[in-house]
Amino acid sequence: MCGICAIYNYQGDIDAYRQRALYLSKKIRHRGPDWSGCHVANNTILCHERLAIVGVGSGAQPLVSEDGNLVLCVNGEIYNHKQLRKQLKKPHQFKTESDCEVIMHMYDEMGTDLVQHLDGMFSFVLLDVKRNRIIAARDPIGITTLYYGWSSKMPETVFFASELKCLNEECDTILAFPPGHLYDSETKETTRWFNPTWWEPERIPTNEVDYTLLREALEKSVRKRLMAEVPYGVLLSGGLDSSLIAAIAVREAEKIARGGRPADPDFDESGPMNWPGVHSFSIGLPGSPDLIAAREVAKYLNTIHHEYTFTIQEALDAVSDVIYHLETYDVTTIRASTPMYLLSRKIKAMGVKMVLSGEGSDEVFGGYLYFHQAPDAPSFHAECVTRVRNLHTSDCLRANKSTMAWGLEARVPFLDRDFLEVAMNIKPEEKRPNSKLGRMEKYIIRKAFDTSDDPNAKPYLPTNILWRQKEQFSDGVGYSWIDSLKAVSENKVSSEELAQAASRWEKDTPDTKEAYMYRVMFEQWFPQPACTASVVRWVPRTDWGCSSDPSGRAQKVHEKAYEKEA
Repeated sequence: MCGICAIYNYQGDIDAYRQRALYLSKKIRHRGPDWSGCHVANNTILCHERLAIVGVGSGAQPLVSEDGNLVLCVNGEIYNHKQLRKQLKKPHQFKTESDCEVIMHMYDEMGTDLVQHLDGMFSFVLLDVKRNRIIAARDPIGITTLYYGWSSKMPETVFFASELKCLNEECDTILAFPPGHLYDSETKETTRWFNPTWWEPERIPTNEVDYTLLREALEKSVRKRLMAEVPYGVLLSGGLDSSLIAAIAVREAEKIARGGRPADPDFDESGPMNWPGVHSFSIGLPGSPDLIAAREVAKYLNTIHHEYTFTIQEALDAVSDVIYHLETYDVTTIRASTPMYLLSRKIKAMGVKMVLSGEGSDEVFGGYLYFHQAPDAPSFHAECVTRVRNLHTSDCLRANKSTMAWGLEARVPFLDRDFLEVAMNIKPEEKRPNSKLGRMEKYIIRKAFDTSDDPNAKPYLPTNILWRQKEQFSDGVGYSWIDSLKAVSENKVSSEELAQAASRWEKDTPDTKEAYMYRVMFEQWFPQPACTASVVRWVPRTDWGCSSDPSGRAQKVHEKAYEKEA
């Protein structure tokens, strides 16, 4: 991934503004420490901060076409770039080995329809110089981040950036660019281009689960994400999701090492070819549940394992910086992002630039413990769809910004477009946990990788890991982490201040001292009113009788819940 900062149709002296644009772009240089680029055409400036992972030696951006008419900035990865190159009808001269350049040539042939063909995670801004037209698009789920904004002083100017911090000094209106959408300056409209079969919560699927199809779809998703020319690894918490991703990555790397090839030769598997040993990374407080489980998984899979611990004070000291990078005051996102932020710094220090991560599984399969409280199957399914549609406000935001704070890219196989088409069309009765039938949360994805009925098959994971209860990352790193945050907020925020919170913040009024503490920190970094428009708070379904506390331990089915079921 990289960083984008673009200003379209600037209403002033564009050459004089260039230095200002470079200053704004520099605010996100942590996303792309490898190179910086800037291109000016008409009254538009496109700036790019590059993190080089594919086409390392030749992929600097902005990319400019041979005739100078098209200028492109991309943040992300296009996994099917090889296939797309072959499908082009005109002879195009490629200037780089980058996976992103094909976007420019596709636009030349098919205009904005190009987005329908992209398989990957991406945000991009493309300028058509002759038409003075700019288009911007974001991937289906919002794995990459993108914002756009406007200034009342220059109403015809549109600002785009990978992070809010590029825009808050320039714009008095800032919005999160919606996932699966495309903006076209010729119409001034932002329209949805991603319309999968499962998108509407009211449509209840009826497909029976096909365990083989489900397993193979995830394996294919991991395989395509091994595209890299730099050292890579796997974030391993020891939970089901990250452990499955690690298990598949190890199998794929071993397959390449043995000379085995996948059925589709167009997959770019440069990762296993260049870096055959899979590195795994975990973090936690000393003796935390995740560290213990991750150690067991790493030993079983024979990964090159790296285990890190942190202290409560180190994490508390980092919270303000985490909020600066996250650009949110959401409680659960901050709780989970802080250990991930600390781990990402350790990983980048080792020279690793890309990691696979397990985000998305809990939304797709209803894995959060509060899903046990769903009143019926349709409600369960609707909540899954809603959570997937809103991932860009929570887990995707966390995975992207916690890692990119240190120039580390996170790829998320559970949110693969093709995998979602399989998993989201399984009827909710198959997904819904049922303790009476012995079906725990995420039962079907566990069962898809359960080889216990085949004595000749090598298990993907140890049984106790495959069937380990859901543990949210902010809990799994050590229960005292969340407990300490609550204790600190009790000392920092008075009851009187909390009681007056509504008079200070009409939008998203904090209802706990911890939430109040984060809101204050957010405001210190982003005091402009426009900065709150893109923030969304993650709250379990209180209307299902769930606690408003997003911790897994707040749910009574947790093995170590705050309050156990009677």
